[in-house]
Amino acid sequence: MNQLSKTFTTLSTPLIAICIITACTTPSAVMDGDVSAVEPQSIKIISIDGSSTVFPITEAVAEEFYIKTKRQSPVTVGVSGTGGGMKKFCRGETHISNASRPKTQKEIALCQESGLSSIELPIAIDGLTVVVNKDNDFIDCLSVEQLNKIWNPSAEDKITMWNQIDSSWPAEKMELYGPGQDSGTFDYFTETVNGESQASRADFTASEDDNVLITGVSGDKYALAYFGYAYYSENSSKLKAVGIVNEVGDCIFPNDKTINNGEYNPLSRPLFIYVRSDVADVEPIKSFVEFYLSPVGRELLGQVGYVAYPDDVYDLALERFTNVNTECLWCSDNPKTGGVLERLKDNR
Repeated sequence: MNQLSKTFTTLSTPLIAICIITACTTPSAVMDGDVSAVEPQSIKIISIDGSSTVFPITEAVAEEFYIKTKRQSPVTVGVSGTGGGMKKFCRGETHISNASRPKTQKEIALCQESGLSSIELPIAIDGLTVVVNKDNDFIDCLSVEQLNKIWNPSAEDKITMWNQIDSSWPAEKMELYGPGQDSGTFDYFTETVNGESQASRADFTASEDDNVLITGVSGDKYALAYFGYAYYSENSSKLKAVGIVNEVGDCIFPNDKTINNGEYNPLSRPLFIYVRSDVADVEPIKSFVEFYLSPVGRELLGQVGYVAYPDDVYDLALERFTNVNTECLWCSDNPKTGGVLERLKDNR
């Protein structure tokens, strides 16, 4: 368990500690897909699951909210990956879903089959970070083309040595680590680098637990991995971030400034929470989401290594939540154009 989880469990009761450690499940009726089991009048514990990238943010907010409500509003936060969490969400097993990418058409259809709709709320910016071992002295910067050469499906069992990427690099075997197929990070990376979501070589060590990836790379000089910026920031003493050649040809390293101002492209991305519309005006869900989008919630972003949007974004996100606006501005069936602030302003 990472340090963020330890902090939460130290401050929380044994019940919540168990829930966070085990990503505890909802009651059996809910697990059977009975949406009525989490009807508004029966909400006692806020149930959240999904992205490992968004987990540290939601965990920090849950900790503060639990303290703020004098331990009257327990929150469970699981980590099943964006895809795994969305499946639970669309079956009515959770109230809120953490997501490191927008909902897909398949997920929209799954929610519709269950009669559920959601409110899409952007909550932070993340820079998907490529990392190598701290002692790696030959990789400082990679282009998208080089990343594609490493991670393309056709590279499987063929591109295995570093000197196949650049002849000046050592003739040493690459050890690759990455998130699993249920991860929104995997979806975003493969679409950006390989041109198609889920298109990737399979001969790498995959895990939904970013700490497994960190351990793998920190223990092997010739390893490489990718995951969210916050996990790199928390473990920067063990790892080396690789710069990415952006659209104008500059090698840009991920940090708060370059992620926020768009220089770090194309690996910057919005992060979301999706809230079930049928419980949006029910306590304690209503108060929790309002707290998430409040100035206190925004301050927590920086504390756990993420980049906050300008205040206007959170004001407009709160407006969407208050109005129970279920239009999906980033979903793959009909994505709107423009930056985050522009999309929110133009689709109020």
